[in-house]
Amino acid sequence: MNRPDITIFHNNRCSNSRGALALLRERGIEPNIVDYLATPLTAPELAELVAHLGVPVRDLLRSKEAQFKELGLDNAAVGDVQLIQAVAAHPVLLNRPIVVTPKGARLCRPPELVLELI
Repeated sequence: MNRPDITIFHNNRCSNSRGALALLRERGIEPNIVDYLATPLTAPELAELVAHLGVPVRDLLRSKEAQFKELGLDNAAVGDVQLIQAVAAHPVLLNRPIVVTPKGARLCRPPELVLELI
């Protein structure tokens, strides 16, 4: 069943992202899929997503990406606004999958965490 009220910020190359999507589909749920690499979120959209998740921005960053260090994001003095702007400019820095449902939002690593949202 199509569920426009459920969104997954997805990267098909990521096994965790594919796993979360598969768990939704196994339960008959076809979510709104946002390929955030092809269609990056804007800084305001990212700020809204972070607020909805209720976690520090740093918890959503892929610190092992080369750009993380190259951009100096490993420096604790870099604030949330700068981090969000960096992710908007370099969407590969966003950890995935992030799933948003009427029950809430969370980074679903491991993918089974998606089950708490449905």
